[in-house]
Amino acid sequence: MKKIKVEIDKTLGVITQEQVYAQAKQAEAANLALEQKTGKGSDFLGWVPLPSSITSADLADIQATADKLRATCEVVVVVGIGGSYLGAKAVIEALSGSFDVLENKKPVVVYAGHNIGEDYLYELSGYLKNKKFGIINISKSGTTTEPALAFRILKKQLEEAAGKAEAKERIVAITDKARGALRTLADKEGYKTYVIPDDVGGRFSVLTPVGLLPVAVAGIDIKQLVEGAVSMEKATSSDVPFAENLAAIYAATRNELYKSGKKIEILANFNPKLHYVSEWWKQLYGESEGKEHKGIFTASVDLTTDLHSMGQWIQEGERSIFETVISVAQPDHHVEVPEDEQDLDGLNFLAGRRVDHVNKMAELGTQQAHVDGGVPNIRIEVPELNANYVGQLLYFFERACGISGYLLGVNPFDQPGVEAYKKNMFKLLNKPGY
Repeated sequence: MKKIKVEIDKTLGVITQEQVYAQAKQAEAANLALEQKTGKGSDFLGWVPLPSSITSADLADIQATADKLRATCEVVVVVGIGGSYLGAKAVIEALSGSFDVLENKKPVVVYAGHNIGEDYLYELSGYLKNKKFGIINISKSGTTTEPALAFRILKKQLEEAAGKAEAKERIVAITDKARGALRTLADKEGYKTYVIPDDVGGRFSVLTPVGLLPVAVAGIDIKQLVEGAVSMEKATSSDVPFAENLAAIYAATRNELYKSGKKIEILANFNPKLHYVSEWWKQLYGESEGKEHKGIFTASVDLTTDLHSMGQWIQEGERSIFETVISVAQPDHHVEVPEDEQDLDGLNFLAGRRVDHVNKMAELGTQQAHVDGGVPNIRIEVPELNANYVGQLLYFFERACGISGYLLGVNPFDQPGVEAYKKNMFKLLNKPGY
């Protein structure tokens, strides 16, 4: 099995390789601190050895629950917000067919609890009417407003439609091992449960049951996903020298670009299936590094689509940005440009060539234009979109995030600023105690 690659040569007009490699000792020390739990936020480092700690029995149990939901449900609703749904959605979108929903493949995986949209919940309830549906409710506390609100509504609908006894069989709770409202409810009602480890924060939880169960329900091979993550855990461990460690190099490069004045990182992809990988990545890095009035602002674009909307700004706007481009080396399918007798669109010069070749030339041309325009580029190459390589990619980004946060000098594993809006909202809603 191949490995993903990281290329930083297109950043060297703004920073130098010497600057990047000058951070080798600090990056290696940061990586070691992740493994030895000696840095900031050490109580939340359970994700570091997580892939290699997952047993075949763990995966078999998750798969058995997924198979039960797949056999009994037309639709499975994943209830959660932030890391409680983004990781699963990233994997499912990357590895599913673009039109699976339209082809009515079962079960359909949909999401709730990631917003407070009354219209969304009304329309979701309407969609679920007269369908056999199940719920995966993901919340450590069970009291986070968005998922708690959605679950209350959906639980009532499911119980009214199927009866409490049957509803109990179609609800799975992924929550704290001993505390919280959802744990109390799950124990009382007899739901099947999985534990969110105390030492794994939400945005690092994709390789726990939080991500693995929804991914398995979608019919994706979770064994391969974990195997990919295990291989990347080994490839980015602290005993791998800096020059060979993809996560350390990515972390050091982006920090050097930040110090040079590049305050915004745009994650760009040339495959539409990676849209939600970008959404997951934005939370991972934004919530981890945005502390103490420091941190790179995370943004994303889907290319070539967004070249027709954001392309002008990227090319000629303020030079405060750099790009990290995810490139998929080999697409899943083969489509060639056909010959056309009239050639009114002028595309006969491409006849017989693969559409992916056109896309790759667009990628190369865009990279050249942006670099020439003062936007340094990091390039991450993924051999193809399968479960193994997606597992590699997710763990690579997690490991690099931990190293990068330590290089920045912040605690990458807390999120104190997230509480500010909640306090204001609860006060405005007259919640007791606020």
